[in-house]
Amino acid sequence: MSASRKSKVAYFYDSEFSTFYFGQNHPMKPHRLTMTHQLVLGYDLQQHMDVFRAVKAQPMQLGQFHSADYIDLLSVVTPDNQAEHAAAMQRHNFNEDCPVFDGLFEYCRLYAGASIQGAVRLNHGLCDTAINWSGGLHHAKKGEASGFCYVNDLVLAILELLKYHARVLYLDIDIHHGDGVEEAFYLSDRVMTVSFHKYGDYFFPGTGDLKDIGEQRGRYYTLNVPLKDGTDDRTFHALFKPIMAKVMEAFQPGAVVMQCGADSLANDRLGCFNLSMRGHGEAVSFMKSFGVPMLVTGGGGYTKHNVARCWTYETALLVDQNVSEVLPETHYHEYFAPDYCLNVAAHRVGEDSNKKDHVEKMRIEVLENLRHLAHAPGVQFHEVAPDSMLPDYELPDVTGQAGEAGAAGAFMERIGKFAHEHGIIKPAEFYANDRDHWGD
Repeated sequence: MSASRKSKVAYFYDSEFSTFYFGQNHPMKPHRLTMTHQLVLGYDLQQHMDVFRAVKAQPMQLGQFHSADYIDLLSVVTPDNQAEHAAAMQRHNFNEDCPVFDGLFEYCRLYAGASIQGAVRLNHGLCDTAINWSGGLHHAKKGEASGFCYVNDLVLAILELLKYHARVLYLDIDIHHGDGVEEAFYLSDRVMTVSFHKYGDYFFPGTGDLKDIGEQRGRYYTLNVPLKDGTDDRTFHALFKPIMAKVMEAFQPGAVVMQCGADSLANDRLGCFNLSMRGHGEAVSFMKSFGVPMLVTGGGGYTKHNVARCWTYETALLVDQNVSEVLPETHYHEYFAPDYCLNVAAHRVGEDSNKKDHVEKMRIEVLENLRHLAHAPGVQFHEVAPDSMLPDYELPDVTGQAGEAGAAGAFMERIGKFAHEHGIIKPAEFYANDRDHWGD
């Protein structure tokens, strides 16, 4: 991107997010998205970006990563009928962390759809940065809910970006390890995953050791930077900046997906880091400076008023706008009492447990791992896959065969009961080639 050209930003939101509720005692509050959006509007940041209403992902899009039986369960289970699906819920890891609530499937489709839309716009050069604060649910696995996450919108967005980009970088600054994304691409050399997170003391999810570096073709394409309680701006950026500068030099990604979980801020309800809002935002600005197409998402963050302030501040950074320290008045103004100020300052609730020699040793080891990386591995494309609307399945050739019903049944089972029953895939909707896109 030319330094003289102003960055074009696409921003995704839907007022429907305000209607979803995990439960009274659950720390995940989708309401924080509405609070963020109100501040964005209060600062008039929408004037500096293209604002889009999120389009819900179709079940078949979710099936690009998630298993059909898992998507089937998400599509049918409700608070009223969950007793009927008890065995399936147990199998797919529904529990107190991942409860069934009204509108669950619509919620998943909405935040995943926004991330996929952002990736599609990046692929076609329609924006330089796409923002989806509702996304970033990095713990969800192929067939399991985990850590308040049901559908892994990040994996789905990365798969979309891989249609046009040889290499995609995933970067995670949530206090929790980005285990679901790492697991999905652990064997791949086309996606590098980098996670800065709290590790040890049985902290969820318990993964993300420094020695976890990928396997097979993906060896050295996974980087983990495990940190300790009290991590502050100084410690964080002593690692973040040299590591990410080297990653960008060595890996040369065509696109970046950055998960900006705000639970790494000081005084988060579930966190134990001491990052200030400025320090958190500095990571976003640093990655923006490389001028690589970037999808920016939310993630964790459980002190609502701090989350809203942080993501609003980072929206301002991404659209190159300076905003006042005095918060604009919104419907949620009382949440920001008593100072009604934008800044989320670090608070010394405990000392930084990362000793200087440990930080330096970790920095050296991570950079040493990067030395093993094959610079910009080549991936040649002969055809570009269709934009994400429907996958390109091969129908079984069963004409004139006695097993026609069985083969067709197996095919329908493979694409998922929900998609079949709702007419989402029809015989005339298969793509002939890479130019035969949806709606053309």
